Amino acid sequence: MSLPSESRQWILHNKPTDMPELEGPNATFKLETKAIPKLKENQLLVKTLSLSNDPAQRGWISKNANPERLYVPPVPQDAVMRAAAIAEVVQSNSDDFKAGDIVRGQTGWADYAVVEAKDTQVIEKLPGLSYSHYLGAFGLTGLTAYYGTKIVANAGPDDTVVVSGAAGATGSIVVQLAKKFIGCKKVIGIAGNDEKCKWVESLGADICLNYKASDFRKQLRAATEGYVEVYFDNVGGSMLDLMFTRMKRHGRIAACGAVADYNKSDWTGLKNWFEVISNRIEIKGFIIFDFLATGKGPEAVGELVQAWKEGKLQVSEANETVVKTKFEDVPKTWMSIFEGANQGKLISKLAW
Repeated sequence: MSLPSESRQWILHNKPTDMPELEGPNATFKLETKAIPKLKENQLLVKTLSLSNDPAQRGWISKNANPERLYVPPVPQDAVMRAAAIAEVVQSNSDDFKAGDIVRGQTGWADYAVVEAKDTQVIEKLPGLSYSHYLGAFGLTGLTAYYGTKIVANAGPDDTVVVSGAAGATGSIVVQLAKKFIGCKKVIGIAGNDEKCKWVESLGADICLNYKASDFRKQLRAATEGYVEVYFDNVGGSMLDLMFTRMKRHGRIAACGAVADYNKSDWTGLKNWFEVISNRIEIKGFIIFDFLATGKGPEAVGELVQAWKEGKLQVSEANETVVKTKFEDVPKTWMSIFEGANQGKLISKLAW
């Protein structure tokens, strides 16, 4: 088979302040075709198979983002949109990889990409599971849940844990780790519809509440009677503000995400901040790269895989929303994550 000479790429054309636009003169992304450069030493040419869709990507492209305050450099104007992927090695200029290897790495929104060997890992097929779970439960998503629940929040068997975004990629793993891995006393999920809540309860949550229900606040008060020790926050905004009122004295909040406000130029204010002071609530923001820097990532992945083998972590097709996506529709599939279209990890499986 002849090697490809060109790559289709979605570049960041207009940085958004509010909801990204997919069409028109102010479209956020632009599709381009560019020549594939010749490989340098220790580089790989890979064919993208599946793309990871993450709310955090929105923060990397914001027009108002201050590079000094971001945990990763923002995506530059007119650069390929950044994304993690599962890919197949087409050509290798590294002794550690060969054509045909299935790898995890950073291809961005490109159908073919030249990547550095040192930033790419060969992945092993797990029985009965698709490779895309290395973008979810056994990738940065699973590690984020592990780090945030076990280490940042320091959740233990005597704790009641509330998880927002509980039907999402990270939240659904947090629910399972809290209940089945750590053995927390009670786990309460919060999700966006009744169907998702049933799924979250099937993962191990003692109860899951639909935040769109008319009596949600009443349900939350009842479910958190006596208050709670731990809140794993994936959404920020008004939900975080509400949860300040449901925390025990000296409660711990692991601040993981703020998806409620990612597409707003004017972020939600907090009205219940005095709860943090009067009840001495500990709030800790965290980024998974800090954990990876300790070198403990591979060990944690091993624990997650072992938990799956022991039945303490449910990993299956139900943990993913896999959308077969034409390359022309990559931005559209990514945008659906902000509409709550996914159950578990949202994956774009490129339609080759």
